[in-house]
Amino acid sequence: MKLYYSPGACSLSPHIVAREAKLPVKLVKVDLQTKQTEAGADFRQINVNGYVPALELEDGLVLTEGPAIIQYLADQVPAKKLAPENGTLERYLLQQQLNFISTELHKGFGTLFNPDMPEAAKNLARKTLRARFDTLANQLVDRPYLMGADFTVADAYLFVVLSWTGFLDFDLAPWTVLQDYSARIAQRPAVQQALQEEGLTE
Repeated sequence: MKLYYSPGACSLSPHIVAREAKLPVKLVKVDLQTKQTEAGADFRQINVNGYVPALELEDGLVLTEGPAIIQYLADQVPAKKLAPENGTLERYLLQQQLNFISTELHKGFGTLFNPDMPEAAKNLARKTLRARFDTLANQLVDRPYLMGADFTVADAYLFVVLSWTGFLDFDLAPWTVLQDYSARIAQRPAVQQALQEEGLTE
C-alpha cells in the first residue's frame, strides 16, 4: 500500500494508524501547493481533489478521506483493536467521534489556515472551536482515550487536529485535560515513529 501524505497534515492520522497496526505502508510525499508527488507525478491523477490523504491499495484502488482510510487500516489488523468490530454499537460510537472531529474541529481549523478567509470568519471559527474543546475536555476528564481505556483511530485523528493549535497561536492552556491528552498520545512509540518519518521531531 502507498500512503500519500504531506507533513503534519491530516494525513498524519492514517500514518500513525499504519504504524500502530504495523502495516507495510510506503510513504509518498505530496506538495500541496504544486499538487505533485516528490517524484514529480501529478497527484491529481491519484486524487482528483488534490488533497491528502490518499491510500493506494495493492490492486490500484485508491481510498480517500481520512476517516475512511483509518477505519480500513484498522480493519486489516483487528487484533490490534484500533477500531471496534463492524456492526457493533461501539463501532457506531467510534464513527460518531470521527464525524465530530471531521466536521466540528477539522473544518474549523481549515478556516483558520485559509489566508483568504476574512478575520470575522476566523473569529467565529475560534469561538466555535473553544466550545467544542469544552465538550472534548469534559469527555476526557475521566478517561485516557476518546473511546475509554483503549487507543483507537479516533485518538490518532484528534491528536493530529489538536497539534495544529501550535501552528496557529491557539493556546490550549484553558484545557489542561486536552494538553495532557495530547502529551500522552505523543509518547506512543508509533506516534513518535510517524512524527520522525515526517520530519516533525527535532
